[in-house]
Order: sequence, then structure tokens, then C-alpha cells
Amino acid sequence: MPNQIRDIHTIDDQSFPYVFEQNVTVNLKSSDGLVRCNVYRPKGSGNGSKVPVLVTYGPYDKDIHYEDFHPSSYSEVNGEHHSPHSAWETPDPGFWTSHGYAVVRADERGLGQSPGLLDTMSRGTSEAFFDVIEWAAEQPWSSGKVGLLGISYYAGSQWRVAARQPKGLCAIIPWEGMSDYYRDRCRHGGVLSNAFIKFWWDRQVITNQYGRPGRNARNWGPDTIEGDLSQAELEENRRDQTVDNTMNKFRDDLYYASKEYDMADIQVPLLSVANWGGILLHLRGNVEGFSHAGSRLKYLRFVTGRHDLPFYYRKEVEVQRSFLDAFLKDDDRVGWSIQGKIPAVDLVLRKGDVGVNDAAAEQKYTRRNEAEWPIARTQYTRFFLTPDQKLITGEPASDARRKLSYKALGTLENPHLLQLSTEPFAAEPEITGHIVAHLNVSMSPDPSGPTPTDIDLFVTLRHILPEGKEVHYTGTAGDPVPLTKGWLRVSLRKINPDHPKHRPWLPHRDYTSTDILPVIPGEVYAVDIEVWPTNVVVEKGSKIVFEVSSGDTQGCGIFRHNDSSDRSEQKFRGSNHIHFGPKSLNYVTLPVIPPKSD
Repeated sequence: MPNQIRDIHTIDDQSFPYVFEQNVTVNLKSSDGLVRCNVYRPKGSGNGSKVPVLVTYGPYDKDIHYEDFHPSSYSEVNGEHHSPHSAWETPDPGFWTSHGYAVVRADERGLGQSPGLLDTMSRGTSEAFFDVIEWAAEQPWSSGKVGLLGISYYAGSQWRVAARQPKGLCAIIPWEGMSDYYRDRCRHGGVLSNAFIKFWWDRQVITNQYGRPGRNARNWGPDTIEGDLSQAELEENRRDQTVDNTMNKFRDDLYYASKEYDMADIQVPLLSVANWGGILLHLRGNVEGFSHAGSRLKYLRFVTGRHDLPFYYRKEVEVQRSFLDAFLKDDDRVGWSIQGKIPAVDLVLRKGDVGVNDAAAEQKYTRRNEAEWPIARTQYTRFFLTPDQKLITGEPASDARRKLSYKALGTLENPHLLQLSTEPFAAEPEITGHIVAHLNVSMSPDPSGPTPTDIDLFVTLRHILPEGKEVHYTGTAGDPVPLTKGWLRVSLRKINPDHPKHRPWLPHRDYTSTDILPVIPGEVYAVDIEVWPTNVVVEKGSKIVFEVSSGDTQGCGIFRHNDSSDRSEQKFRGSNHIHFGPKSLNYVTLPVIPPKSD
């Protein structure tokens, strides 16, 4: 680094109800360099008293107060988690130190006060996180037991570092955090999810880069204590995720391959918390992370609501604390450490229209425990598409060959889509679990356009009340979202049925450069589309609508797939078609849950 590195560590044991150590240096073992962290610990710790540690490691600057980072969100957070050092998406030091924990909040390399290369979600980042965890376990005020707790980025990073099995790590709670970088975040079904990555990068990452001038003047954390870097130096010291995700398309590209790991290597007790509304980020990762982690003791809990708030609800915090106390304090009040005592899955059941972004209203949803995921008694039920745009449970009898068509390259502002609907339900089926859509598709060029070479399929499930109103649910950013969504780039349709993670309800794709298959105008391709898991109790008289489109539609929010190079007119312009006939059955397989037997 151009700046001269110096010791900037300070200790304050008088101003707060806890000891506050700022800019503690952790020298990395995995590589040259260091990261800096803040330590918040109960008074008296280190003087013969040792406490367990909660560690977070991330890009959002450990010194930006939550109220400055997102004031409207902070105003809604449970007041028990307001303290002088509250920070976005992380455990509040005031609360957790009062319950006998130290909190270590580290600035990721290249961000905040940590020098080095800014390379978010990289292998090097995970290795540095590993070093911070082992450092925390070795401190004189530490009991040697470390837990991980945090939302989103601070959750997604937990999967990777836990698979490395750092010394001292005893339990993790990845709260709404992707576990599969390619499939969950960057390329949905092979389609680049560019808009959120750019929003996130521009607002929440490069604004915190080590050496960036003027942060203090913008009330966005303190300036880099060792001095500013020039624009050229800043650019030299970062990998731009918006560029990297656009340039790299396949999982065998070094950019993506370097981030892979074996989920089975996660061995510590795990509480994975998934949000049903996170249908474009995190939800899939929490479910799959739970499914494939090697932990003997692992639990899957579902929540609803905006992604930043449930983490701080009193009831949810007590779940966090009882879980961490069990494995970091040997205080198991409810039985987390006894295999089978607590059901593995805790569902929240979405029934009725409670509105959007209304935390109090969403508390009306009921909960139910299950022993496994997916639920063993699931009845995977095919709902067949018909040319008259219906969804029916019996296989269509017609021998006629027909097709439904719609324009390619739809956008949120100008969608091109088809919608097919069930009849009103006479009972109240529960749909909980994984969904697969099987479609027979083709494409054709516009008369005056280029010859297309691919098809992008965007599918959505919607819940329609008897009066015709759609039930919207709370999405990640508090926006209205439908039941769920799924995507597939047809040139990446190849399935690997021999992969250990392939299941009938969740087809496995490798998404490697050698998997590309041709897409030729007029040729019909049978494809299976992974649709993200969902839950709904469909009330009597309501319908389910299955939507097929050629681009983003309502409910995508800030998670748009609209990069002009990834979805170019040269490659996609034309018309898309769904084909029907005796050899072209189209259906959506829904996971219908019968009541528990007595």
C-alpha cells in the first residue's frame, strides 16, 4: 500500500457500558497484510474473566453507525438494539455485551481502516476471515469459543469460512445469507442479476474503500487515518464486482471457481434463517446451505418481513441467544445440543393477505415444526398448462399441436408474458417447498431482425384472491413481491442427473462453459426450470397463476436482469413460444402438503 502503516489502536473503558477497543490490528497468517477490527467486550473481561465472542467481517465500515447508514431502518429497529455502536446488519454491542459476549467487528481487507486489495466475497477475503476468527479465539479476554451472527453479507460469508473449520468456531447463524455465489446472487439460471450488484457496489462498498477521500465529510464513517489514496491508487487496489460478474459467465471461470467450497465441510452447529420474501437473493442459499451442511446439529428457521428488521425482533433475538448460549456458554435451556429434541425445521405459514412491509401484521402468521426439509409427506403434484391458458391437475387429452407465443426481451416497463391460472380452489391446499416448471419452448426471429441464438425464461407464481386481487408479500427491501420466481437461460439447460445434489424437485446444473447447448430457431426444447422454494396456504376460492415472461416482471424490485451485453438484441430478439401436443406436455410441479396425521 502507498500509505505507511502504523498502530492506530485505542481503548476506551470509561465512556460506555462496555470496553471499546477501536482499530485493533489482526496480522494475517494466510497472506501478507492485516485487517483492523473494533472489539466491544464486557467490563472486567480480560482480568481473569473470559467471555465467548461473536465475530463479523464485512465491507460496510465498522465505524459507520446504523443511524447514518440507513436512518429509516434504524428508527424501526427494536430499541433494545440501539447503542452508540449499532451497525447495519450486525449484532448490537450494547445488547450482546450486556449478555456476556464480546463482539468483534472487522473491516474487510481494502475497506474501512483495513488496507489491502478490495475484493469482496473472494477466496482471499474468506481466508482473512478465517484468521480473524482464530485471532478472536486466542485473545486473553476470550473463552476460546467463537460464534458467527449477522445478516446478508455477514451471513453469506459464514458458510465459506465455516467450511474451512477455523479453530475456536463453535456455532453459526447465517441470517438471510446466500450460500451459492453463482446461483443465489449473480446469475439466476445463468442470467446475470446485474442491477442489485451495481446498486450494492456503488452505495455500500466502494464508498467505504480504504483511502477514499471525504468519507467523514459525507458522514459516512471516519476518513482513513493513514491518509487518502489517489483515484488511480484506489482503482489499482480494488476488483470491481460489477465488471467481474459481467465478464465471467460460467462456474468454471476462475473468478467463480475460486469462490467454491464443499458445504459438507461445515461441521459446527448451524441455525440457518431464511426469509420467504427473499425470492431474488438469499432464500435459496439458506435452504440449500441447511440441506447440504455436514453439521450433525443443524436447524432451518423461516421468517417473513423486510430483511433488516426480523433479526432484531425480541422473539428472534431470544432464539439467537438460546442457540448461541447452548454452544458458546454450555447453557442449553431448550435442547439445541440434543439431537432430535428440537424439530429441525421451524416454518412460518403464510395464510391470508396481511399487507406489505407491516411487521405487526405479519406476526399473525402461525408457525409449525417439521422434522425435515423438504417435508417428507410432500405430494409433488403436476399442474398442466393448456393452450387456453389454464392450469389443470389432469393430463390434457387433446392430440392437437398448438403453441402460445410472446415477444422476447421484455422489460419491467414493457413486459412480454403469458399467464395461466388454476380454477378457484375448493379446499385450502398448503404449498411448501421446491417447485419445478417443465416447458417445451422454441424461438423465432423477427422478420427484419437478427437470428436469435438463445432464450431467457423468467417464471413467476402469483396468489390471486377470489375477488381478483393478488396477494403481495414483503420482499427484501420492503417492496411487494409475488409467491416466488425462477429463471433459465435455455443454452444452459443441461442437467447433471448424476450429481449428488440433483433431486427430482431441484434439478442440478453445473453451469460450466462446457455445458452450453445450441438454441436454433424453430427447434423445440424440453427444459426444467428451477423455481425458488415458497410457502402459501391458498384460501378457498383463490387461484394460483403461473406466469412465463421474457424479462423481469412485477416483484423483481431492485434485482433486475437488464444488462444490455448479457441480454442483447443480437442474441435474443424475436418471439418465444410454448408448444403443446401429445409429446409436448408442459407442467408446474407444486409441493402440496397434506395435514399431519395423528
